[in-house]
Amino acid sequence: MVYNNVILKAKDVGYINELKQLLIAQAEASLTEIGCERFEVYHSESEPEVFFLIECWTTQADLDTHRSTPHFVEVYRPRVLPLVERMPHPCQRLI
Repeated sequence: MVYNNVILKAKDVGYINELKQLLIAQAEASLTEIGCERFEVYHSESEPEVFFLIECWTTQADLDTHRSTPHFVEVYRPRVLPLVERMPHPCQRLI
């Protein structure tokens, strides 16, 4: 399994509602992909500008394929990334 967790912080609070919608759409599309075991989007209650993406992929190849899909290339990269500071955290599951 490949665990990919991403922290996204809106550059402006005015982007929060747009980000919510874009990230929900991203998760819904990602969950239909081969190898996507988990794709969850969380919105921080203590810091409203912060979002968490919690992803689990069967293989690294599945995650790499995800990064070339239309919803990643045509939505996530051009519409989400300009609105956020992105901090990826590939992880190893301990338990």
